[in-house]
Amino acid sequence: MRIIFVLAVLTGVTGSLNVTVKPEADSAAHPNSVPESVEETEIFGQQEVLVEVEAEEDVMATGELNPTHYPAQRAAKVVQHYLNTHYGSPYRLFGLQRVHSGNAEDVADSGRKYQLEISVQEIISNTTGKCSAEVLFPRGERQGSAQVQASCEEFLKINTKAQEEALYQQYKMNQSLLSAQHLPDSYGHIEPDMKPLWHLGIVASSSIMLNESTENTLYNMAQVANITQLATENNQLKFDCHILLHEMVSQEIIHWKLLFTWSPPEGVKVLQMEQLPHCHDCEKPPNTN
Repeated sequence: MRIIFVLAVLTGVTGSLNVTVKPEADSAAHPNSVPESVEETEIFGQQEVLVEVEAEEDVMATGELNPTHYPAQRAAKVVQHYLNTHYGSPYRLFGLQRVHSGNAEDVADSGRKYQLEISVQEIISNTTGKCSAEVLFPRGERQGSAQVQASCEEFLKINTKAQEEALYQQYKMNQSLLSAQHLPDSYGHIEPDMKPLWHLGIVASSSIMLNESTENTLYNMAQVANITQLATENNQLKFDCHILLHEMVSQEIIHWKLLFTWSPPEGVKVLQMEQLPHCHDCEKPPNTN
C-alpha cells in the first residue's frame, strides 16, 4: 500500500526532496513551505511535488535505510537545522540536498541513533558539500532535543565576514529601526533589501526546529509574519520576530514568537522562544489551504 503526499512548495529556504516532480498534481500544502533537498527545484521558484512513500518505510526500521524515504530524510533534516543554528547568518544558509546513505540503530535505553552521509547546499552561494552526521533522538528519561554531530569542515569554511560586517554596520547606523511583515508575501516575493531579515528569521527559527524535531516530525520555515529591530545598548542587534513553521506530517502551521540577537562575531543567539496558542479566528498565512 502506498501513501501519497502532494506538497505545493515555495523553495526559499531549502530545495526539493529527492522525489518525482509532477506538475499536474494537485496542491495540498502551504505554498511557502519547502521540501527536503535542492536537487530538482529552483531556490525561489514554486513547484508541486508528489511524494510517494511506502507505508512500511515510515516504520522506524533498524539497519540500512532507504535514503529517499522519511526515516532517513527526517533525521537528515535535523542536521540542516543544526547547521543553520550553529553556522547560519544573513549570508549563509544551509539546505539539505540529498541523503546518500543512512543507518539506524537503537542504543540501549538512551534513544535511537542515525548515521548519515548527506549532501548539503549553502543556498546563497550555491555551493554544495558532503557531510557525515550522527543524530541521536533521546528516549525515556533522557528524552529531549535531538543530539547532532556533523563533520563537514571544508564546506563550513565559506567566508561571509565582509558581507556580514557591512550589513551589521548598515543596520546599526540606521536612523530608524527596521520592521517588515509577510516575508515572503502571498506571491512568494521578498524585496531584495528585506532578504537579510528573512534569512535572519530562518536562522533563528532553526533553533526552534532543532529543539522540537523528533523522529515523527518534519519541520520547514513557512514565513516571517513580522520582524522588528529593537533598540539595544550593546554591540548585539536585537530583533523581535513572529514566525510560522510548517509541520509537514500533521500539516499544521505553528506560530512562534522569538527574541534574538545578531552580530558577525557572535552570530544569531535566541534569547527567548514561545509557542503561541492556536487561533482558529486568526488570519491565515498567505495561500494556506
